[in-house]
Amino acid sequence: MNGGELIAQVLKNQGVSFLFTLCGGHISPILVGAKRQGIRVIDVRQEPTAVFAADAVSRLTGIPGVAAVTAGPGVTNSITAIKNAQMAQSPLILIGGAPATILKGRGALQDIEQLKLFKTLVKWSASITQDCDIVPVFEEAFDVSKSGIPGPVFIECPLDLLYDKELVQEWYIRETGKPKDMIERAKNWYLRRHVDKLFACSGKSMDLAKKDAVVPFSIDPGNVEYVIHRLEQSTSPVMIIGSQVTLRPAMIDELSGQLKKFGIPVYLTGMARGLLGPDHPLHFRHHRSAALKEADLIIIAGMPCDFRLNYGMSLNPKAFYIAINRSKDDLIKNKNPDLGILADPCTFLYELTKSAEIKTDRFDPWIDTLKEREVRRNKHIKETMDARTAYINPLQLCDKINRAMDEDSIIIGDGGDFIATASYILSPRGPLTWLDPGPFGTLGVGAGFAMAAKLVRPDAEVWLLYGDGASGYGLIEQDSFVRHRLPVITVIGNDAGWTQIARDQVVVLKDDVGTVLKHNHYHMVAEALDAKGYLVDKIEDVDDALKKAKTVSQKGKPVLINALLGKTDFRKGSISI
Repeated sequence: MNGGELIAQVLKNQGVSFLFTLCGGHISPILVGAKRQGIRVIDVRQEPTAVFAADAVSRLTGIPGVAAVTAGPGVTNSITAIKNAQMAQSPLILIGGAPATILKGRGALQDIEQLKLFKTLVKWSASITQDCDIVPVFEEAFDVSKSGIPGPVFIECPLDLLYDKELVQEWYIRETGKPKDMIERAKNWYLRRHVDKLFACSGKSMDLAKKDAVVPFSIDPGNVEYVIHRLEQSTSPVMIIGSQVTLRPAMIDELSGQLKKFGIPVYLTGMARGLLGPDHPLHFRHHRSAALKEADLIIIAGMPCDFRLNYGMSLNPKAFYIAINRSKDDLIKNKNPDLGILADPCTFLYELTKSAEIKTDRFDPWIDTLKEREVRRNKHIKETMDARTAYINPLQLCDKINRAMDEDSIIIGDGGDFIATASYILSPRGPLTWLDPGPFGTLGVGAGFAMAAKLVRPDAEVWLLYGDGASGYGLIEQDSFVRHRLPVITVIGNDAGWTQIARDQVVVLKDDVGTVLKHNHYHMVAEALDAKGYLVDKIEDVDDALKKAKTVSQKGKPVLINALLGKTDFRKGSISI
């Protein structure tokens, strides 16, 4: 077994079903080995897509996704996607190719100091130096990526450790030719000795036993009891649930069922959208800041008090504030909680909702207040939705998409203004049916997230929503959807601009420089890549286009709708920084 085949066997043993990649000479044995092990190799058109796809597999399954990229530029192209995974706390394994060990630091093709590059971007990194490193290093990588605060891990795999010893030895000796003198004989001896050291271990001694997943934190029953006590004293509680709560996908459906019966108002953010289904009466979407200013008990599970919560300034200073997080830093970021619980928030909420028997009648006046605000905001949204605009009103488009989606749909959001608008209108159908970048706010996640969603849940409808600006990062991956038979439904909200940036730039600086695009023919790009494309510029034609798109998708072909949008003031005053 060569090194590439051995890596593939370890991946298979860890439950990996897909390997995302953009091919390169430094990693070919890994790709071939993965195919032979029955791991589906998904080759894409740019390295960030491969890493974003691995990220999404992690989020949807709990098993670290894996991407393999070639040395040098392949590795550096993956940096933004790796940083996005780090900030989203997604466990994944990035395999990077590298020049042969004997050539490191000698000016070989695509030779850079990759481990130093990733020092602040990953939880852990390592370089393979012998064949016997492969199994323990990769097993450690899976454990590290899942444990504690999950995150990405980088493994560097030098070229000569991926091939058979005999072939590597032949390469090295062939380079020097037949020795003519003592110096050349010494060089050949050194090269043979180097190869012997690389392959010093026997494959039979390598243990491929799968390790159990690391359970990040135990739950203190005393903390559960105290939170129940505080709830019993409260008349206006509110809970905010963030993406970290979804890090244990195997538990998420049970948690969802218990939360629905728990009885306190909930706001969902990030990956937690959909946790209470599409229309639960205690799931609130609007006026979150007002609720936080008036609540007497605030529970924030799985997110820090960062920019999304105005750095903690949105919270009522008189409220009793409980934070639940895997990260010590995030527990106290910008605001110290009255009770900080260092634990996995999914596990803690599961134990809390299972144990609590709270009489919720006293919450009724508070819930009525929140519902009145919800009604007022929805009325305003409806009024904006009914307004006539040039081309298609974006709120009307989102409403029609929401009505067209199947009950098993997964929504991928990649963009600025259009996706922010969609987040007010679309109703994720259940847990883990909404994927967005996370706190890094990265554009370009869409194609990778969508292909991962369709691979993990092949029977689900996958809707990829792009802003027209964001679509430029991944439009070429329509080719990947076609080649790998992934019938994703893509909708581009095409308003001919970087609208989220323009909203404050034009108002404050009186200049639209750099924010203007065109109503480009994105549907024709899809057609050129053998997907199906539709252009829609009137609201009257949207329903028909959506119906056709669903039919095309059900027949196994990816489809893209290029929807020309007009401008609204719905998000007037929003800022992009």
